[in-house]
Amino acid sequence: MPRASDAPRASERVHAALRDEILGGALAPGAAVPSERALAKRFGVHRQSVREALKRLEQAGLVRISHGGATRVLDWRDSGGLEILADLADAGGREPPAELARSIIEMRASIGIDAARLCVERAGEAELAEVNRLAGEAAAHVGGPVETLEERYAAMWRTVVIGSGNLAYRLAFNSLLRALPSRPEMADAVRPSEAEAIRAFGAAVRARDGGAAASCARELLAPG
Repeated sequence: MPRASDAPRASERVHAALRDEILGGALAPGAAVPSERALAKRFGVHRQSVREALKRLEQAGLVRISHGGATRVLDWRDSGGLEILADLADAGGREPPAELARSIIEMRASIGIDAARLCVERAGEAELAEVNRLAGEAAAHVGGPVETLEERYAAMWRTVVIGSGNLAYRLAFNSLLRALPSRPEMADAVRPSEAEAIRAFGAAVRARDGGAAASCARELLAPG
């Protein structure tokens, strides 16, 4: 018999397994999720742990709970949010959706280009100077240790997004950062290779040249 103190860990295990089955297609949209009793037996947990797991799935837009009826799987493409990007990328052995890498890279470019424009318009002088400083540091590490380059480059873009004053962009940026490390092919595709392009971006932001900043951002971020 599972102990009550094991409930959070048990709930997480049930949630992770069902989430992966939904995202991987083993539980298709419209399918009925097994009953609480059946899931509790399958995972060897209390029904309360199952309820907590199902509630989290509902909050993520993966299922619809019907009290007195079956819990149904939703189509996550229609009902899910950005929070499942990292779950899709970290596929846990299953093949992620074919369009995932392209979609993430395109979204990253769209947000980055507009965030650069807004940052130039809205950020204070100290923030603009910080973008330029971080751009210089990132550029200096092109061709050097990958971890340092990626850390400085991400810090530069985080400062840009914060400077844009757009909360939705900031939250989306967080989701993108969590998704990229799970897929090496995506991380490789978005890693900058031109030091001068990074420096030019930083200089354009520092000079409050919105057109040049957007153009440089497009060069850095747009898919080839």
